[in-house]
Amino acid sequence: MDLTQTSKFLALILRHKPEAAGLTLDAHGWADVEALLQGMQAAGHPISRAILEEIVRTDAKGRYAFSEDGSRIRANQGHSVAVDVELQEKQPPEYLYHGTAERFVPAIRAEGLRPMSRLYVHLSADTETAQKVGIRHGKPHIFRIAAGAMADCGHQFYQSVNGVWLTRAVPPEYLEDLSEKH
Repeated sequence: MDLTQTSKFLALILRHKPEAAGLTLDAHGWADVEALLQGMQAAGHPISRAILEEIVRTDAKGRYAFSEDGSRIRANQGHSVAVDVELQEKQPPEYLYHGTAERFVPAIRAEGLRPMSRLYVHLSADTETAQKVGIRHGKPHIFRIAAGAMADCGHQFYQSVNGVWLTRAVPPEYLEDLSEKH
């Protein structure tokens, strides 16, 4: 079994298209584990509870979480479907980072960072993580975000349980293009 493909299908279900497995997420993004397993089987991606637990436990990005009693599962962030994953507002560090592909740079310079199909803009605490994110989409390009200054001006920040920083948008005046310096 290809766990990478199974994990990608799981991300699709829990973040973007729960209907692909015949599921409905609750208001906080939770899905019933048994219904998920049945839905994945019906969609041609059969997995056991043990394999699901292995995917959650070994996911390098910590994308998924089980409820305390283990009966429900959800993605920690990255949704394009409207759910409230119960994020708590948090004071960000002075700077955060965003990795993207070079082809998106002109639009980002003009418009800032927007969530596009997601609910939030995703930011990293360090340039290494931003680089890894950016390289997934092509030649990487790194922006430094003046997150502390944004927060001082009333912009809200959240941190997901897996360490990803989230905000609704980043206006261009808070961006510094680090790739120009190299």
